[in-house]
Amino acid sequence: MPNPYFKFKQFTVYHDKCAMKVGIDGVLLGAWADANNSESILDVGTGSGLIALMLAQRSEAAITAIDIVADAVIQATENIENSPWKSRIHTVQTTLQHFAGNAETKFDLIVSNPPFFINSLKAPEKKRNTARHTDTLTHEELIDNAIKLLSDNGRLSIILPVEEGAKCIEYANSKGLYCKKLVKVQPRPEKAAHRLLIEFTPVECETEISEICIENGGRGSYTEEFSRLLRDFYLKL
Repeated sequence: MPNPYFKFKQFTVYHDKCAMKVGIDGVLLGAWADANNSESILDVGTGSGLIALMLAQRSEAAITAIDIVADAVIQATENIENSPWKSRIHTVQTTLQHFAGNAETKFDLIVSNPPFFINSLKAPEKKRNTARHTDTLTHEELIDNAIKLLSDNGRLSIILPVEEGAKCIEYANSKGLYCKKLVKVQPRPEKAAHRLLIEFTPVECETEISEICIENGGRGSYTEEFSRLLRDFYLKL
């Protein structure tokens, strides 16, 4: 059996071929993104396929999962083929820029756990750099291409560090994509928020702001709000 892997209630995610391991950012986004009334979903930078699988569990939508890295697409395809929703998830190796320029479909929901390191030292491994750095997909490009692909009442849901998220909201607003929901994510009660869960919509609106804390204090001691969000996925919540 390939390793390493992460076992959820209804599916298992392997990431031995993929540059990025299963992380809390992707799990949070997959559980939080609003999939209600979505007939079509696009997962940008699918990696192991984690978010696509979580959204398949939560909806009846047709899901397209894209990634620029060939090994990521291979891994995601394997994970999807071993899931109950393989007939509804389609993987494609492509850039978002190319996909948006050729797509005939509009999406009710676009999700992305995008690269977020902008000006930082890079790791030796090329695939890991692609997954973590914005060289191949800037946040401005993510917004610009999402606008092309969203249906009239569609949503773009992403997770970013606080500073990058604030800049992304400002840019999106200038392009006519508005922040509908903003969740400040704290790792522990004594720590400041380190991530933002953001939902954008092309419909001008007021921003609903809330907070979530992951751990009570001890490692693996999860808060009730985090447990409630993830209970349908994790085996031990």
